Amino acid sequence: MTESSVIRIENVTKDYYMGRNVVHALRGIDLHVERGEMIAIMGASGSGKSTLMNMLGCLDVPTSGDYYLDGVHVNDLSDNELAELRNRKLGFVFQGFNLLARTTALENVELPLLYDRSGRQRDTRALATAALEMVGLGDRLDHQPSELSGGQQQRVAIARALVSEPTVVLADEPTGNLDSHTSVEIMALFQELNRQGITILLVTHERDIARYARREVEVRDGRIIRDEVVRDRHQAAEDLSDIPDPDADDAPAAAEGAS
Repeated sequence: MTESSVIRIENVTKDYYMGRNVVHALRGIDLHVERGEMIAIMGASGSGKSTLMNMLGCLDVPTSGDYYLDGVHVNDLSDNELAELRNRKLGFVFQGFNLLARTTALENVELPLLYDRSGRQRDTRALATAALEMVGLGDRLDHQPSELSGGQQQRVAIARALVSEPTVVLADEPTGNLDSHTSVEIMALFQELNRQGITILLVTHERDIARYARREVEVRDGRIIRDEVVRDRHQAAEDLSDIPDPDADDAPAAAEGAS
């Protein structure tokens, strides 16, 4: 593994036992991720991409093969050690946002810091504020999820993933619940964070979303069948001008109603 590698998976398999039947979810996966990459992991339902994502997120361990995360051999870690590694090295973004409903944006973002068992004394409020400012929500600190749009809620979720300064951000279908315009806005944010050096792996079934990554990895039947650089990479910030903003369409009507 090179010094710039943050993930190395070698000949990893994952089997699940259902009674006497064995499901071979992963069948010899090899994957190296260099620091600062932005990778889209693609695959149909049942392809193994979710199992792979769980493996990358230290939510599961291989049946065989080796997984190294930032130099740490994951295979033989206890549940507590896996949890500590997740908290230190990984930030998670989910399709459903997974925000606490009656909690402000600031408090949602602070949450991972409250579970930090490293003993570091940190100003959690200041760190959460800085993370929200990084995603463009410095003026929404005291808003609850119900007071935010879907795109803003996902930005809070991204800030929460960033606040502990993880080695890798894992995003599972991060645009799945968003309209086209907001999806591209979120991808523009991911691209900007990646330009700042943050390593991002995202699972998506949408090729239109995958084209914003630097590299595509496609999984089928538990194997990687394609791993290549995105040759016609799109810049999300440039694409936004060609996609109608549904909120903008509502603005004139709202203005008329107010007059």
